[in-house]
Amino acid sequence: MMKRLVVMTGMILMFGALLWAGGHRDQGANSSSNGKPKVVATIFPPFDFVREIAGDRVELTMLLPPGSESHSYEPTPRDIITIQNCSIFIYGGGESDAWVDRILDAMDTGRMKIIRLMECVAVVEEVSVEGMEVEEEEEETPEYDEHVWTAPQNAKLIVQEISRTLCEVDEKNAGEYQQRSAAYCAQLDALDAAFQELVDKAVRKTIVFGDRFPFRYFADAYGLSYFAAFPGCSTETEPSAATVAFLINKIRAENIPVIFHIELSNERMADTISEATGAKKLLFHAGHNVTKRDFEGGLSYLQLMTTNVEHLKEALQ
Repeated sequence: MMKRLVVMTGMILMFGALLWAGGHRDQGANSSSNGKPKVVATIFPPFDFVREIAGDRVELTMLLPPGSESHSYEPTPRDIITIQNCSIFIYGGGESDAWVDRILDAMDTGRMKIIRLMECVAVVEEVSVEGMEVEEEEEETPEYDEHVWTAPQNAKLIVQEISRTLCEVDEKNAGEYQQRSAAYCAQLDALDAAFQELVDKAVRKTIVFGDRFPFRYFADAYGLSYFAAFPGCSTETEPSAATVAFLINKIRAENIPVIFHIELSNERMADTISEATGAKKLLFHAGHNVTKRDFEGGLSYLQLMTTNVEHLKEALQ
């Protein structure tokens, strides 16, 4: 019931903002006052990809406030107006972004290019592995994993689509976008090779998360098996005693040296498992979002993933 009230309230705010935006479009809508294309990304990975490809040639905005949880994000009226006035809008396209589809359906998008990350790659269904808690809601249609950027080769496909779209919108800078995206894709290839070499030489192929697991694409890319408390898009944060016990027993049985948590987690579950098993607690960053300090410091997707390489090395030794 409460969930329904939140959705209804959100819809009223959305459509109120759309009505306001319809009569108050910026004079320079879809481009800034200096002629730069306006690009809006809902979350950090595409924001950072655009930043790498376009530099200061675009006016770039990330809607998700740094340090906040991406799955519970709700747009403000100002956010909706920002979307209305952009030339390129980039979002995930999964179930967590149902609010985006409602907004776009009610909006004039004729002068806007839209990139859905899940349309850039081959998507896979969300799955539950042994020991994982799932929400007791029956799904009429398959739920696809939204975290497509966690595999470097998927990130490369997304970067190429962003580059192609930037070239369409801003032809005079197309050569620069192509050059920068090619260089960035080479870095993603190197990242992919680093993960693959690490896994090829590893003594084990199993990772354990005392947290959600938004890494299905990553695990599939490198042939890793995994155990976790919740699927990647779960809204749950407190596991049952049975789930915690299962993960503790799994770590003990296989002598797994690391228990992972994801970014912006309360880490309580990972702490409990670490204390019970002696496994080292480490962050494995999914890239949903970064802290305000890291955002302001310019921390990048590649830096996050390079740290993941080092932490994965400890987990697979």
